[in-house]
Amino acid sequence: MTTVVADHPQTDNPYALSHLDTLESEAVHILREVAGEFERPVILFSGGKDSIVMLHLALKAFAPAPIPFSLLHVDTGHNFPEVIEYRDRTVEKHGLRLHVTSVQEYIDTGRLRERPDGTRNPLQTVPLTEKIQAEKFDAVFGGGRRDEEKARAKERVFSLRDEFSQWDPRRQRPELWNLYNGRHAPGEHVRVFPLSNWTELDVWQYIAREHIELPGIYFAHEREVFARDGMWLAAGDWGGPKDGETVETRLVRYRTVGDMSCTGAVDSDATTLDAVIAEIAASRLTERGATRADDRLSETAMEDRKREGYF
Repeated sequence: MTTVVADHPQTDNPYALSHLDTLESEAVHILREVAGEFERPVILFSGGKDSIVMLHLALKAFAPAPIPFSLLHVDTGHNFPEVIEYRDRTVEKHGLRLHVTSVQEYIDTGRLRERPDGTRNPLQTVPLTEKIQAEKFDAVFGGGRRDEEKARAKERVFSLRDEFSQWDPRRQRPELWNLYNGRHAPGEHVRVFPLSNWTELDVWQYIAREHIELPGIYFAHEREVFARDGMWLAAGDWGGPKDGETVETRLVRYRTVGDMSCTGAVDSDATTLDAVIAEIAASRLTERGATRADDRLSETAMEDRKREGYF
């Protein structure tokens, strides 16, 4: 079945760019701008759909040459196996260099403590910031989008981080006429978000148009899950389920991919790109609001973590 994506300019001008072409052009411009302005950029790559699209854009931006960036993944130790398999296969396919920093290693050496709730997503901050400092990365690409969460909506495309990788909203710089200021002091770096102006629906329509392969967990499949706080969490060796939480097999899929301990699945029978796109178009909940327990810790959970150095 061929996926048809409604992506055409609403104009008689034959030279006008479609909506997806405009977003792609902006992202490619940002990627090339960073390549020309910074010495050691790196792409945060988790194997999730947004980082997959970002890598696809980078491959297009510099083809036929190899991309001038390495990849960085913060491995929580509670990742979905399908996503790790996809990550490694993609790195091998394109001959990329992958840096991996491990939350489990930090816990084993006493530099981090396991949280009482078992969630490791908030524990990624220290390994991430220390890896950035150790490798002297001066620009770090992230797949964050403004439609995901209100704290991310505040952030510019070029987001300055201090020498401790901390984000201060008061230091945001204007970005008029798509001019980006990457100036930073020694020890500081810039987080860069080429997908800032994309929506979840844009991402899926672009995936369909470009025929981008994704991990299978983004499509409906049977999985053992249990209910907690209004979400279906995957059963696993990360500590779930607890006493009184019943495991059942359901037809589900994932809208976003993170740590297994805080990423919820949604009931779905969407096994194709067409079905997923129709499902997203009808949804009135953001993917993070519907499926990420770590964003429910407080009303300012994401902003608090970003101030500390989170993605």
